[in-house]
Amino acid sequence: MNPIHSNDAITKELFIECRPETLFAFFTDPDKLVRWMGRHVLLDPSIGGKYRIDINGSDIAMGEYKEIVPNEKIVMTWGWEKSKTVPPGSSTVEFKLTSHRNGTLLTLTHYGLPTAKEIASHEQGWTHYMARIQTLGQGMDPGKDPWSEQAMH
Repeated sequence: MNPIHSNDAITKELFIECRPETLFAFFTDPDKLVRWMGRHVLLDPSIGGKYRIDINGSDIAMGEYKEIVPNEKIVMTWGWEKSKTVPPGSSTVEFKLTSHRNGTLLTLTHYGLPTAKEIASHEQGWTHYMARIQTLGQGMDPGKDPWSEQAMH
């Protein structure tokens, strides 16, 4: 995974040996999303639909779905429930799924983070969670998220 930086965006690309349809469900089905991120997940995967991902009991990611192209792209606003720096809806995460050889190229771009510190923090977070979704997408169990027991912020 090579991070590509612009001024306020994180971009990560990852090849996952599974079909885009398989991977897409890990962003839209709460029972599948919770296997790679968070301990409690509520999703309304429709345009304008809200989501809530409780990572560890105190860090709770919230936002809404902005664009959904089945098996190709998900765009959602992103923020943290109690954050003054990155409040819900203040940044945007885009997941692109591109069919590639015998799998899917997953490209994550997180735009609109306000500070270098937040970019670094989210970079670390997405590195952690991209590895977990890769494991899951390839049919293995990443196990319980070690971050679900500790506060990050």
